[in-house]
Amino acid sequence: MSNHQEDYMKVTNMFRAAIPAAVISAALALAGCETMSSAWDSTKSVFRGDNVTLSGAEEVPPVTTSASGSGTITVKDDKSVSGSVKTSGVAAHAAMIHIGARGRNGPVIIPLTKGSDGSTWSVPAGAKLTDAQYDAYKAGNLYVNVHSAANKGGEVRGQLKP
Repeated sequence: MSNHQEDYMKVTNMFRAAIPAAVISAALALAGCETMSSAWDSTKSVFRGDNVTLSGAEEVPPVTTSASGSGTITVKDDKSVSGSVKTSGVAAHAAMIHIGARGRNGPVIIPLTKGSDGSTWSVPAGAKLTDAQYDAYKAGNLYVNVHSAANKGGEVRGQLKP
């Protein structure tokens, strides 16, 4: 075997030994990135919607009720909105996303669509925030409000968290 062939074999063997370690290191690094960042997924450019919890205590003024709700609302970086909330213990007639800081009421920006089960409310397809609404979302100043005949201003409410 010539010196050139011996050198080639040494380099080839060196790369064969290094590749599995590099692959394992890259896989672990990527897995760590996923678990370290639950709010931002840079591979999909999407803010993940945190679970939103709705209660009467969050209403302004607070409402005493046994009704509750929860769900997930997702806002992508292109400002598109999707998701839903599910309520229980309330005969709701409307649900909406409003702009407003915790403890403050504000205008409706997205009316939600009532599902056939009567307790699930979904963001309509194609819903999108304006630049100002998106900035409010990033600041934590959007909320979901569910309205009933007994509490026309809202029976349960929950702030969206970016």
